[in-house]
Amino acid sequence: MNFQEAITELQTLDTSNPGAWPMWVRVSASVLAGVVVLGLGIYLLVKPVYEELTAAEATELQLRQKFEENQGKAAALESYKAQLAEMEQNFGAMLKQLPSKAEVPNLLNDISQARVSASLEEELFKPQDPVPKEFYAEIPNKVIVTGTYHELANFVSAVAALPRIVTIEDVEINLPAESEMRGKGALDEGTLRMTALAKTYRYLDDDEIAAAEADKTKTGAAK
Repeated sequence: MNFQEAITELQTLDTSNPGAWPMWVRVSASVLAGVVVLGLGIYLLVKPVYEELTAAEATELQLRQKFEENQGKAAALESYKAQLAEMEQNFGAMLKQLPSKAEVPNLLNDISQARVSASLEEELFKPQDPVPKEFYAEIPNKVIVTGTYHELANFVSAVAALPRIVTIEDVEINLPAESEMRGKGALDEGTLRMTALAKTYRYLDDDEIAAAEADKTKTGAAK
């Protein structure tokens, strides 16, 4: 039987009477039905496994991403630890630049010596009340000196070069009053008067910090 004859037979099949079909058609139909049933069975068996595999792959991907994220955090943690250690070291170095309560008089004397070295005349050097901060106290000192522009600049430079932290703030530079120029006669032309606040700093000891915390607590409770 050639291909054309087979096609002709298929077209003339009585679908309501399969028993009358040629043998080769019935065998082919049986094989095809078996293949369909087998394919459907395999599909029904494989589908749950495939879905489970897909879910497992998604879970694996999430776990991998989480692992990589945690690995990145762990690597960053070491960097943060190193940065923290460096910050603590820098903080300790800065803290060493703050004098203790006992060292403050020597620091004030160093400021006065800087004024003398700059050849300035001192009109006033008056320490003000300390201003407590979180772990240190700010000690402002009102300073009034007279001298030339270069002498004033030398004084400020000498103060900035001190091993302890001292800042010069609220600077005002003016000419001396005419009455002083005439009265003293010794003030040269070009003499200037500088009024400033020289701020020194000292660290608070443990008792002072505890007392400051107690004051904060007491103030908060009063409110």
